[in-house]
Amino acid sequence: MKEGIIKDTYELIIKEIQTVLSISYITLVGIGMLFSYHKYAEFGINIFDYSDILDFLIAPFSDVYILLYAFASILCVAIILTLDSFSRKKWPKFYSKSNFGRDKKPWFKVYRLMVFGFAFLLYIYLSAEFYGQYAREKVVSGSDISIVYSDNHVKSGKIIGKTKDVIFLLDQDNVLALPINSLVKEIKIW
Repeated sequence: MKEGIIKDTYELIIKEIQTVLSISYITLVGIGMLFSYHKYAEFGINIFDYSDILDFLIAPFSDVYILLYAFASILCVAIILTLDSFSRKKWPKFYSKSNFGRDKKPWFKVYRLMVFGFAFLLYIYLSAEFYGQYAREKVVSGSDISIVYSDNHVKSGKIIGKTKDVIFLLDQDNVLALPINSLVKEIKIW
């Protein structure tokens, strides 16, 4: 009898961990896509036209800033939700007054989650815009690279980023989308 309860509890915990990890990964991919979009949009590039699914599945892991930001954001939201629940239990009168008595309404749980969800999405969006501006400044102040094709034709500029098939260069005020294929002989970083 005890062995069945332990097994059922173990299976429940494993399923919950799988669900949490899946939702976290999907959230990370979504954040990575949004941040990538804003990074390239600063240069007038619609990154969705040049990327494939693999570029987006690894987007949060391709830039350490995006990964750290995503983890910190998710952790902050979890802490805020926990503190909100804690204050509701610890100081119910103050909590009720600070929420104008809405916590006693039957729709308050849904309302609370919607407010936190909207605030989180707005925070992510505004942060992605800020990241795009930061990435632009970083590219403009970065060093030049040269790409030498097999026919010794050379393209130079500041690297904006790359996908599996395309490398983006900023050549003075022009943005170049150069395909990476067997014709590229070497890429020189100055």
